[in-house]
Amino acid sequence: MDNTPTTEKKVSLNITGMSCAGCVARAEKAALALDGVRTSEINLAMKRGTMTFDPALVSPDEIARAITEAGYPSTPEPDPAEAAHHHHNAKAQGGAHVHDDDAGELKRALLFATGFTLPLVFVSMGRMVPGIGGAMAGIMDHHAWMAVEWVLTTPVLFYAGWRFFTTGWNEIHHAAPGMNALVMLGAGAAYFYSVLALVAPGLFPAGTAVAYFEAAGVIVTLILFGRYLEAMAKGRTAAAIQSLLALQVPTAHVERDGRFVEVAVEDVRVGDRALVRPGERLPVDGSVAEGTGFIDESMVTGEPLLVEKRVGDEVVGGTVNCSGALTIVVSRIGADTVLARIVRMVEEAQSGKPEIQKIADHIAGIFVPVVLVIAAVTFALWFAFGPEPTLSHAFVAAVSVLLIACPCAMGLATPTAIIVGTGRGAETGVLIRRGTALEMLAKIDTVVLDKTGTLTEGRPELREIRLVAAGQDEDAVLALAAAAESRSEHPLGQALVNAAQARGLAPVAVTDFSARAGHGITATVSGKPVAIGATRHLAAEGIDTSGGEGIASGLAAQALTPVFLAVDGTLTAVFGIGDKLKPESRDVVQALHGMGLATAMLTGDTQATAAAVASEAGIERVVAGVLPDGKADEIKRLQAVGRKVAFVGDGINDAPALAQADAGIAIGAGTDIAIEAGDVVLMSGDMNGIVRAVRLARRTLRIIHGNFFWAYAYNVALIPLAAGAFYAAFGWLLNPMLAAAAMSVSSIFVVGNSLRLKSFDPGESACTSVPSPRPPASRPRPSATTRASA
Repeated sequence: MDNTPTTEKKVSLNITGMSCAGCVARAEKAALALDGVRTSEINLAMKRGTMTFDPALVSPDEIARAITEAGYPSTPEPDPAEAAHHHHNAKAQGGAHVHDDDAGELKRALLFATGFTLPLVFVSMGRMVPGIGGAMAGIMDHHAWMAVEWVLTTPVLFYAGWRFFTTGWNEIHHAAPGMNALVMLGAGAAYFYSVLALVAPGLFPAGTAVAYFEAAGVIVTLILFGRYLEAMAKGRTAAAIQSLLALQVPTAHVERDGRFVEVAVEDVRVGDRALVRPGERLPVDGSVAEGTGFIDESMVTGEPLLVEKRVGDEVVGGTVNCSGALTIVVSRIGADTVLARIVRMVEEAQSGKPEIQKIADHIAGIFVPVVLVIAAVTFALWFAFGPEPTLSHAFVAAVSVLLIACPCAMGLATPTAIIVGTGRGAETGVLIRRGTALEMLAKIDTVVLDKTGTLTEGRPELREIRLVAAGQDEDAVLALAAAAESRSEHPLGQALVNAAQARGLAPVAVTDFSARAGHGITATVSGKPVAIGATRHLAAEGIDTSGGEGIASGLAAQALTPVFLAVDGTLTAVFGIGDKLKPESRDVVQALHGMGLATAMLTGDTQATAAAVASEAGIERVVAGVLPDGKADEIKRLQAVGRKVAFVGDGINDAPALAQADAGIAIGAGTDIAIEAGDVVLMSGDMNGIVRAVRLARRTLRIIHGNFFWAYAYNVALIPLAAGAFYAAFGWLLNPMLAAAAMSVSSIFVVGNSLRLKSFDPGESACTSVPSPRPPASRPRPSATTRASA
């Protein structure tokens, strides 16, 4: 579904120094300013950027250099395929190492700052406490204690808080002030005002030579504390990728020189034979060569039922063998395994940027300069019209405005929710390939479903044999038809072959076979000319089908596809072939209706058969007789009348429709997943995944809206208080220290609100310590070759 031209490439970058949505906007602007950079998406929470670029015009190193020069140190990441192969590679951690490093650095800085800030607060505030103040005055005078405050504050600002000054200066230098610039200006103003009051008090009007050293120190310490909590929480948001990577076992028991030896998983090769004992995780993807076992595939499918695996069945690395020893032949390793692909998809989704986040970044880019103007106006008004001491009041109000308006919470509002939402989806078998898909899926009003392989099992079966010619034997007629169809690959023909095998009918000799796509076949069976197919095929062969039209209508009303058989030029029988509805289809359609969504079904089947299936499933609207390439046109038509459409298909022949839909949902089945086809991939064939995906998307969007409310409303509501708008009426002024604390709280609230998504529909594992003596039979899984085109 990726429409990127082949001349374009993608690069992922690690980017540090960003702390708000304004930083993101500035970094993206720097990248897009380069000739050859087509798109840029930077994720604040993951500290990663993804750019598409023309390698003939620009290189990854040049893109990284441009972002670094904009004030945000950046380095290109290694090739994803190489990283996915090496389990311990930092790239595979999906940015989690970055968060660990951040949290570690911030913790050290916070502990250092706290060690100086606690005595600073005691010295500053203690002088105002009766008894303590008198004792301190007896030791040193007020001016000497101000000097002590200066000694305690300086290392807090210029060692522990130096990051705010370097990054803040870069932001101002590049005319893109962000949160760090606001902290630098607020804390720096408090510090240098106090230094002047200490060394040259005569420069100040009477009563204004006051020290705000404790405010500067506490501001930096509080913001470091908020950043540390954010880094810890952001590390938790990356836990989904961490938990997926934890499923990759480090070693495998591989056959070497006739015996099984333990080797590192990186040394396993395609074609190797590996032994998997009961209770062990499968090290890589492969197929069963010996033994049978029951596998917990909930990691891939989100389904808690155990699946029986016999010789020839495919198995997935990371799943658990709950009972029975298996010998597997390795088919995929490293970056090609299903697990590696899932990790890659989740990472890409978490780096993606929905439209709502682009708007937020744009607003933040405007918001910070506006705050600087408000702070300057606040200072001027207080200085001109405020009560004595005017300079102190003006200074406190301006610094409070700078600190309360820090927009870091705005930059975290969307990415933290997307990270937790996509991670939770992966854990429940709903693989969201793009962050944008969550937003689109939350807004859909119509769900269009493919019939075969989506609503139905995708395995046509012979359900009825209606004889037309008198004196015919049912088994003999079926044997003739199955013999003719044994040369055909059509799913309806395969249903006849399967039925004959089930009855134990002996194969019959076939000659002169020919097939006409979409119509039928002709062959000579036991010396007799045989024609099988639709009425148009038999008519083209000059055979009268009028005797079977009534039978065909009756079969179609039962949701069966009629297939005509003629022997020796005479209509002999009509077969009714049907594809059973999946057991959960009706309940899922009802659930979608209950969520306020309209449903429609697209199929290449006849109108009568399609109507019968739709009626059984409870679907309102049916469009029948649509060829695969016409499905996208039907979705376009719905979109043209204002519908927001999700298309659900089996991901094999539905790629154009999946691409056209506002949200494409590909239904996979185990390892048979068309993982590149949809925006959302349901890792099992279970239709309930559609309901789970829509609910997850809606919940995530609600969380994002809540985050925006708290980030923006909070800042906007408190700016008037910080500016002193309520001083005349109520005498309220906001202390800069409280402003800094309140700003940090807003960021922590946003991250915490996003983490609520981790409780979404967790499900349970199927593999217990004592497997049942009679485990449930596995649900049949259609493969890509047997699944019929709708």
